[in-house]
Amino acid sequence: MNIALFGKTISEDTKPYIQQIVNKLEAVDAKIMVFAPYYYTIKSEIVFNSEVNIFDNHNDLRDKVDFLFSIGGDGTLLETLTLVRDSGIPIIGINVGRLGFLSSISKNEICKAIDNIISGDYLIDKRSLLKIKEPKNLFGELNYGLNEFSVSRRESASLMVIHVYVDDIFLNSYWADGIIVSTPTGSTAYSMSCGGPFITPGSKNFVITPIATHNLTVRPVVISDNCKIRIKAEGRDKNFFVSLDSRFEKIDSSMEIEIEKCDFEVNLVQLENKDFFSAIREKLKWGLDVRN
Repeated sequence: MNIALFGKTISEDTKPYIQQIVNKLEAVDAKIMVFAPYYYTIKSEIVFNSEVNIFDNHNDLRDKVDFLFSIGGDGTLLETLTLVRDSGIPIIGINVGRLGFLSSISKNEICKAIDNIISGDYLIDKRSLLKIKEPKNLFGELNYGLNEFSVSRRESASLMVIHVYVDDIFLNSYWADGIIVSTPTGSTAYSMSCGGPFITPGSKNFVITPIATHNLTVRPVVISDNCKIRIKAEGRDKNFFVSLDSRFEKIDSSMEIEIEKCDFEVNLVQLENKDFFSAIREKLKWGLDVRN
């Protein structure tokens, strides 16, 4: 079995768990590939007792690895999209960070998770993505995201006006600090913090959520992910920030953004004792009640 490892940092707290991953993979005779910047970060701290290959980009992984281990938190897992792209390589999120909503395998489940993967005792959770159709090169080749796209104001304290169209039908003009378009996966992230609803994975929806809207009657809207969304922003400032997951760019008021569902999905590995509802109860304290 060929396993790729991706991460960003190492600390005294995380070092034992990274070493545990390496030791367990070596014990089951897995062939290990490590993302080059990560390898050079950890090589003086982690002992490898077998040959290690390094990789630099998505071309080094396609058709060459069976799984990619994301070692960190949810932000680290989001960055793996730049490597797996449309290859279909399953991603295993090992949480050595804080919340770990997407990175669902905890530190004390590492060995069990690897055993389950070797035995085939796991599920593949297919997650939809959104993509920026126009402008085509706004985020270069990486014009898709797993969580959300957002438009927000820059330094000025003045509100923006964001005009939103769904399938070329006018939805609303939002007087707000910005707007979020999220996938079901992203519904538990930035959108949720702005009052958006939980959307279960596989529900085939987008959520349009205003950020700090200056109108009490405006609420998030759930639409089919077959819809195409068009966004036009204006305000006293002529420039605005746009983000796609953890990537940021600047646009001006002349630009219109077109968003649609991406034509491929991302495969997340899920252990059989994990599910979406248990995650939001455990990680987000949803439904927490002393009577339970």
